[in-house]
Amino acid sequence: MPSRKTVKDYIRTIVDFPHEGIMFRDVTTLFADPRGFRMCVDQLLHPFAGEEIDKVVGLEARGFIIGGAIAHQLSVGFVPIRKKGKLPGATISEEYQLEYGEAVMEVHDDAIEAGEKVLVVDDLLATGGTAEAGIRLIERLGGQIIGCSFIVDLPELGGRTKLEALGMDVQVLCEFEGA
Repeated sequence: MPSRKTVKDYIRTIVDFPHEGIMFRDVTTLFADPRGFRMCVDQLLHPFAGEEIDKVVGLEARGFIIGGAIAHQLSVGFVPIRKKGKLPGATISEEYQLEYGEAVMEVHDDAIEAGEKVLVVDDLLATGGTAEAGIRLIERLGGQIIGCSFIVDLPELGGRTKLEALGMDVQVLCEFEGA
């Protein structure tokens, strides 16, 4: 009897992308497979079964794909948190540190109402900078974060520890060693 595939089995690794020394964890192969994608969405939702969720927030860009699918599954609204300059209309922004430099994330200033319960999703948790910026934006709008779900964690980079230190419930489907 063949062994049952896990989410991790659907993710391919591309060596030296985007530059030498990086092991890029490509979730597009997971998204392209209907069984793998369905398994991913179901497993990201499972830890929060029975929780009241008003909005799903997806972090740019692959977080939009899984966030939209999860929001649809829950019949709730979806909110994108994007890189600076990508959203029309009034926004609030949050700077965060990259390995070399800074970046800025933005959300519409009316995307989340005070007291709404929010699930944050993204494909990959590395240093946690993008997720932390997203969390701060949600909190500034008055949203209550019930948890953060990621497909992949790179534990050596410390993102999970950073988010848990902020009091977040962090769920991941699989881990890969290395950067």
